[in-house]
Amino acid sequence: MKILQAKKLSNSKFEFASERIDLKEPLVLVFGNRFMLQDEGLFQEVRELFPDGHLVFGSTSGEIMGEKVLDGTVVLTAIEFEKGHFMVKSKNVSEFQHNDDALGRCLSKEFPKEQLKHIFVVSEGSTVNGSDLITGMEYGGNGRIGLSGGLCGDGDRFEKTLASYNQSPKEGEVVAIGFYGESLEISCANFGGWIPFGPERMITKSRNNILFELDGKPALDLYKRYLGDKASELPKSALLYPLSVRTDGGAAIVRTILNIDEERNAMILAGDVPQGSKVQLMMATVDDIASGARSAAKLAVQGRNTESQLAILISCVGRKLVMDQRTEEEIEEVSQIVGKHVPISGFYSYGEMAPFAGHRSCKLHNQTMTLTLFSE
Repeated sequence: MKILQAKKLSNSKFEFASERIDLKEPLVLVFGNRFMLQDEGLFQEVRELFPDGHLVFGSTSGEIMGEKVLDGTVVLTAIEFEKGHFMVKSKNVSEFQHNDDALGRCLSKEFPKEQLKHIFVVSEGSTVNGSDLITGMEYGGNGRIGLSGGLCGDGDRFEKTLASYNQSPKEGEVVAIGFYGESLEISCANFGGWIPFGPERMITKSRNNILFELDGKPALDLYKRYLGDKASELPKSALLYPLSVRTDGGAAIVRTILNIDEERNAMILAGDVPQGSKVQLMMATVDDIASGARSAAKLAVQGRNTESQLAILISCVGRKLVMDQRTEEEIEEVSQIVGKHVPISGFYSYGEMAPFAGHRSCKLHNQTMTLTLFSE
């Protein structure tokens, strides 16, 4: 595996982290600030750097490169696989009338299953129901194939997100990368570090990822009451107080509010919130989040047969807001576990996709650190 990494500041050229080497048909992951990705010249600039590259773009709420967390930049990681190979497919939500389950099924069917080890997803993050997308991707037994990835971000603005494959980034795109080959070893894990507090309430009315009522009362009213003065800053302020959602017999999943619907007095979350589930508010300290990142890294390296050669990290914008100037501490914790020599790429997102430890089936998470580790 050969890897090149570079970063680009506004109004400047890409600056490579190491000496340039020629790569043959590399996978080029380009994560960056939404406004910079909107620049029509960016795609052509990356194409000139990698004429035969497979270019995957995604907007972020912060860029990760090495142990650094950046803002207002574009970072790229170009990977040439020397033994394994990959295939990239993309669809747009508009083609499916925003039926994310159907989109996931259609996208999944485009990947031949022989020697398919893993699918990594870079999805639009403004409107997609990540839970439905995962359900579609895993339909028909595809849960036996590894699945991870994340929902693109847009800082803490929640205005629009961009993604693309081999074209200028645009709204509504869902990009999937399938990895093939007996020699490939890919592992992934996630962990949060958030702590539930306050009374546990029942979801008495919901539909997919829209939460209407808790204990028979309007959910948005209750949530605003908890937030107090911060209610005027919704949906941004909701990132500091996510929800723990627990179904009977299932592990608790963290959910973050993507938007609010004042007219229906409802909250729109990044993934499903099933009716009958129990809900609690959550909070975290900087140390809790850094410790959670370390736990995620330990789970990801557990049981691996080969040493990692690349780590892709997707963490939640809510974690970044809590950690503020100490955000890099969670990346440093991960680096200590996976190995200081291992190249790290990734971004801060509106939703993270990874299985729970010991399980194959993928779940949508919020407020977690997720890792996908590669070697061949």
